[in-house]
Formats: sequence, C-alpha cells, structure tokens
Amino acid sequence: MAELHNLRPSPGSVRNGKRKGRGPGSGNGKTAGRGEKGQNSRSGGRVRAGFEGGQMPLHRRIPKRGFTPLKRKVYQIVNLADLSRVSSTDVDGESLKAAGLIRSAKGLVKILGVGELDQAYSVKAHKFSETAVNKIESAGGSVIVTGKNVEDQQGG
Repeated sequence: MAELHNLRPSPGSVRNGKRKGRGPGSGNGKTAGRGEKGQNSRSGGRVRAGFEGGQMPLHRRIPKRGFTPLKRKVYQIVNLADLSRVSSTDVDGESLKAAGLIRSAKGLVKILGVGELDQAYSVKAHKFSETAVNKIESAGGSVIVTGKNVEDQQGG
C-alpha cells in the first residue's frame, strides 16, 4: 500500500532543471543563455511591462473615458410578457429563477412594462417601471416592492 514515506513520482515525469553558467560542457556556460551585452544580460535587467523604449506607451496613448462606480446596482430585467412562464400567480425571486427568467434569486430584480398580462399576478420585486405598475394593477394584480429602502426604490 502507498504511504507518505514511499511516494515517488512516476518515471519520466520529473526532469532536472537546467544548470546555467556551469562551464562550456553544459551548453549553457559563460553567458548562461543570456546572449552577449545589454540590459537583459545583466542581473535585474529587464524592462517593465508596457515599456516601449521611451515612446509614449499604448496604455497612455488611448483616451480614457468614464469610471466604474463602486456601489453600482445591477438589476435583472423581467418583462411583463414573460410572467406567463411562471407557474404560479405569486411572482417573486424564487419563482422567476425556477422559470429561468433570472440568473440569481438573491440579485436585484426590476419589472418592466413590455407586453400584456393574461391574468392577475401578485409581484414582489426590488423595482418596477411606471407602466409595469399600471398594467399589473389594471389586470387586478398587486405590486410589492422589496428591499432596504422601499420608498427610494418605488417607481422607475
């Protein structure tokens, strides 16, 4: 039985590293595979990543625009027409995920008013567009806004 003290790599799977600068017989003696003179032949001699020999580097030549907000809220969009794919009339994150309309039940969900409703739904989501609220309520359904700041997230 294999135990820690007698484990060995399989034959041929491990090779010895190149021993550079160990004389002419090794094939990597004298300059140790670094060529002759120049910055790259010296110890510690390399140009930094993105350096173009003093020319203005590409990452500085290209214009920068905008920024990425750290507290950005990304909503998962669901249209009213897609609610017919949900099995029940009570629509929330779990039922939308089960119907394959959103990726994560834990993420933020926004309901948009694209399409028509065939029945009354009770919809729980983090955000609703104005047209979605009007269509859901006119079909006899109800709108429930979930989340921390309920009054901040009401409407579109």
